[in-house]
Amino acid sequence: MLLSIPVSKRNTKACPKPREINGRANKMEQKVYPLSNPNSTIPANKKRKSGFQEFWRRFKKNKLAVAGLIVVVAYILMAVFADLFFSYDFITQNQISNAFAKPLTKAKVDYEDKIINHLYILGADNFGRDILGRIIHGARISMIIGFTTIAFACVVGSGLGAIAGYYGGMIESIIMRGTDILLAIPNILFALAIVAALGPSFQNLLLAIGITSIPAFVRLMRASVLTIKNQEFIEAARALGARDFRIIIKHTIPNCMAPIIVQATLGIAQSILSATSLSFLGLGIQPPAPEWGNMLSDARSYISYAPHTLLFPGLAIMTVILAYNLIGDGLRDALDPKLKH
Repeated sequence: MLLSIPVSKRNTKACPKPREINGRANKMEQKVYPLSNPNSTIPANKKRKSGFQEFWRRFKKNKLAVAGLIVVVAYILMAVFADLFFSYDFITQNQISNAFAKPLTKAKVDYEDKIINHLYILGADNFGRDILGRIIHGARISMIIGFTTIAFACVVGSGLGAIAGYYGGMIESIIMRGTDILLAIPNILFALAIVAALGPSFQNLLLAIGITSIPAFVRLMRASVLTIKNQEFIEAARALGARDFRIIIKHTIPNCMAPIIVQATLGIAQSILSATSLSFLGLGIQPPAPEWGNMLSDARSYISYAPHTLLFPGLAIMTVILAYNLIGDGLRDALDPKLKH
């Protein structure tokens, strides 16, 4: 016996066609749900940072590098405004009566036909000249030497390295063999030979240190160019008909500047140290110019009697060299694209 089960009209309603189902789904997908707060914006910390902001974020994480930057900025400001602290004539004028004055000694000095009271904050040297004033003016000379020689070496060395890496072949062999010869000679010895041949002067000192600084930039730029010269953006520039000179200047060198900047910072410290060494040996800046190497050379005979004449110039050299090295380490970490801080 079969049982008849009543079916409600609701259940007997025809199922929607597949086309209708798809249409409803499309309408649901196209439906836009407004934000709860239409005036809301993307948080500032979610916005993409600029290249400099990202660099500074990485750099300032290295506290020693920031400390080095502060020290270097202080020395640069002293060098720029040295005449506001001490006049050049004052720190080069002998005051024999105040020779070897101890730090924080107040004494009378004869300056511009006047007798004035002067406080020797860091003491006086063997000629009675203010050590602090000579250190400040010596910072100007050291900064000029550092920036000038490295700017020269960076331009010449980076250009030669880019040419060697881009063209290769015989051009590369000639440039790199010349670089190897320069690297085989110690920098200080080669600089001594140049200054001894041309004579001790400020210009010859700049030339000697600048030439000895070139090989490091040549090798570094060549290695960087070799890593990118076959990349797609270089090939695209060639395909568009760009000349080799334009490719090197506009595309190759700008993409190799990160290691060059680091080397330049470290090179400034090395240039200052080389200039100090040559002046100490009597082949650099000549007396009575207030150069740190000259100050050390004059004070070495009185180290037991007046150690302050050697101590303070030595501290000035040590702090500025250390500061530049710390900045170089910080730049290396901040400019390295492989590091994700």
